[in-house]
Order: sequence, then C-alpha cells, then structure tokens
Amino acid sequence: MVKNFMLHSLLSKKSPPTEQPTLWLAPMEGVIDFIMREFLTNFGGIDHCMTEFIRVVDQPISDSVFFRDVPELQTQGKTAAGVSVTVQLLGSDANWLSQNANRAVELGAKDIDLNFGCPAKTVNRHDGGATLLKSPDRLYQITSEVRKKLPAHIPLSAKMRLGYENPEDCLENAAALAAGGVSHLTVHCRTKKQMYAPSADWTWLKKIRQKIQIPLIANGDIFSVADFKKCQDLTECDSFMIGRGALQDPLLFVKIKGLVEEDAQISSKSIQDFFRANCAVSPHFAQARTKQWLKNMTGKSEKMSAAFEKLKVITEPANFEQELQLLFEKSLQG
Repeated sequence: MVKNFMLHSLLSKKSPPTEQPTLWLAPMEGVIDFIMREFLTNFGGIDHCMTEFIRVVDQPISDSVFFRDVPELQTQGKTAAGVSVTVQLLGSDANWLSQNANRAVELGAKDIDLNFGCPAKTVNRHDGGATLLKSPDRLYQITSEVRKKLPAHIPLSAKMRLGYENPEDCLENAAALAAGGVSHLTVHCRTKKQMYAPSADWTWLKKIRQKIQIPLIANGDIFSVADFKKCQDLTECDSFMIGRGALQDPLLFVKIKGLVEEDAQISSKSIQDFFRANCAVSPHFAQARTKQWLKNMTGKSEKMSAAFEKLKVITEPANFEQELQLLFEKSLQG
C-alpha cells in the first residue's frame, strides 16, 4: 500500500491551523471500498471513514460478507493509517437491522450508521435508502429500535438527504431521527429527486439545527477549499463529509486543513501502487478501478488527464501496468 505523498509534496508542507474541522470520507457504493479507504486515509487529513452501505433484508449477514466489505473489523475498526471506520447498514426492517448491527459490533465495529439517503432506484424500489424519507414515523421506529438493541456504548448515527421530493421535509425527518436516538446526523443537502443537481443547498443545515440538538455533518458539493469555506460559513458546522470531491482531488482533506499548498498533487507512483493493490481482486478489476479513479481526477489535474487519455484505450492489464511504469519513470525524470 502507498504510505503517503510526502516525497513529492514535502516542500509544500505547512503548519496546520490551530482549530481544525472534523472531516469524514463519505460512503460511495462501488467506489469507496477497503482499498480506496486505505489509500485516501494514507494521504492524510481524514478523521473518519464510513463504509459503502451493507444491504440488510430479512436474514443475517454472514461474517464472511462483513469481513469482505469491512476488513477493518479485524484491525480494531481502523484503516492502516489509524482512521476509524463506521459500518453503514441500509434497510427498512428494524429487527434485522438491529440483529445485523449487533453482529457487526461483535465482529469489531465501533459504531453503526443507518443509510436513509441512497437515491438509487433499485434501492428505493426495495424500500431502502431515501424512500424512507417519505415517512418520519418509520425513521423514528427504525432508529429507536436499533438504538434500543445496540450496546449503550456504541454510537448510532444516520445519513439522510433533505427529503424525497420536498426539501422542507428535512426538518421533520431530522427531528424523528434525533428522537430515535442517533448521536449525530449527516445531511446531504439535496432531495432524492434532485440526485446530484442542482447545487447542494447548505442553508437547510442552520434550519435543522434550530430543531434538534445533536451534531450535524454537512455533505454535498465540497470539491475545493473554496467550497469548504463557503459551506463552513453558511452552515456554521464543524464536521464535513466529502465523497466525489475526494475522488477528484485525493489531497483535498489535507488542503482544507492547511497541511499542503492548494496546488499539491499526488504522484504517478500512487496511481501505480493503487493499480497493484487492486490486482489482489483481479488484474482486470484493477485496470477498471484505476481508469475510474483517473477519470475522476481529470477535471482537477492536467497530469492525470493526460495519463487517462493514454491509459483509457488499453485493454490488457499487463500493458496497462507497463504504461503506468513508464509514466512513473517519466515523472522521476521531469
């Protein structure tokens, strides 16, 4: 695994500000898996991670699935960099959510999050994610039962969107979740219907804070230090969750914390290491995931954009790895 980006950014390292925000790496299905969590937390700046959601239906989740999706359960619930990892569950059956949450705790989970924000049609069609925002009563019933059955020392949190269609529903939904016993609440500041457009409306967070007393985590559309500062000013939050912005700029967390200059970039060696780490799954999987990550970075880095243009047409993993090696050697020369 990559250790950090110190060799290529050492000269830009700065002293951190005295007061730092708490930064979370968002759960993103099919993207923020164990390997990506490992890499991004090694770059620094991330205080907490949250897993991709684990779907709960009407049966126990096997231990093998828990360990496959959250191998950090075997390392005190932390990444190799020492960053805590919250286990996120998605479902609508309070009994099965409770049983599986407790099993996750028995296996090593230090805290549990409930997903009420996923906008995917397949998830919503099966009574999960953001569709539950149509019913504050159900939000309360689910969270209160899970909270009641979890050990008292295990924090229970939730992640939601503003609502299913109407953003004003966030006030009643947040109140229901707080009454149900969640210790903190992450709010993606769009409705389910809005998906990822228009821009996230962070102004709702102040309105939510007037209704509930638990800590809030602001989420949505933080792609730069300027975005972060605007969100911080509008919401007055001290905790923030970043997903797509972290894929576009893996150093965004350390930039927000003032640890590196805003023009710092990760090295070609980091991309090479990422590919090799994913080869543990399969070479073709590694190739696909590395292309996916490079494509995400094209909007923020000319270097990564040029690399993606060269690599996107390669179909054989062996050739892909050779080209990555050439890019790394070229970066050392120049």
